[in-house]
Amino acid sequence: MVSDVMTINQEATVFVVDDDPAIRKSLRWLIESVGLKVQTHELASEFLESYSPDSPGCLVLDVRIPGMSGLELQEKLRERGYDIPVIIVSGYGDVPMAVRAMKAGAIDFLEKPVSDQVLLDYIQKGIEQDIKNKQARLQNKELIERKESLTRREREVMEYVVSGLSSREIAEKLTVSFKTVEAHRAKIMKKMQVKSVPKLIQMDLQIQGTAPAGSRQL
Repeated sequence: MVSDVMTINQEATVFVVDDDPAIRKSLRWLIESVGLKVQTHELASEFLESYSPDSPGCLVLDVRIPGMSGLELQEKLRERGYDIPVIIVSGYGDVPMAVRAMKAGAIDFLEKPVSDQVLLDYIQKGIEQDIKNKQARLQNKELIERKESLTRREREVMEYVVSGLSSREIAEKLTVSFKTVEAHRAKIMKKMQVKSVPKLIQMDLQIQGTAPAGSRQL
C-alpha cells in the first residue's frame, strides 16, 4: 500500500494540524517518505487562513488544539463549502466526539497512537476522494455551462424530453409543430453533447445533483 500512495498524485498536499511539534515533525517525515507534499500547522486558524481548495489533498487533524478546535474547524470548512477529506487523529477520543466528527464528514476518527500504515492508507483514501470530488465538480461546471447555452425554448423542450414526453406530446403542449420540436431536440442534443435521451436524462440528473451513485459516466 505504501507504493500505491506514491502513485496517487504527486501534486497532492497532506495538511497536518496538531499543536504538538513532535507529532507534526514525525507526521511530516512519514508522509514525505512516500513522496507526498506536506504542510503543517499548529493552529486550526492558521490552516484555515492559508488553505486553498484548488489543489487535491487531505487534512490530518487533531481534535484538541488551542483556540479553534478540530471539530470547529470542520464546521468552518463546511460553512465555506470546502469538502477536503478530513482524518481525525486524537489521543482523547470519545464516542460523542467521534460521532460528531463523522457526521461532519470525517473519513474516520483514529485514536493515537496510530499505525503508520493505517494512517497512510487513510491518507491515500482521502486524496483519491478529493481528486474524484474535484473531477466531479469540474464536470458538473461544464454540464451547467452547456445547459446555460440553451435558449429559453430549448430549455423548455428539454424539460419535457427528460420528463419522458414524445416530440408529438411536446408539440401539443407548446402548440407548435412536430418538426419545430424535432429541430429544438436536435439543437439540444448537439449543445449538450449527447446522442441519446437516456444520456440526456442522466446528464440532467447530474446537474441537479441527484444522479444515483455509480451513474456518473456519460
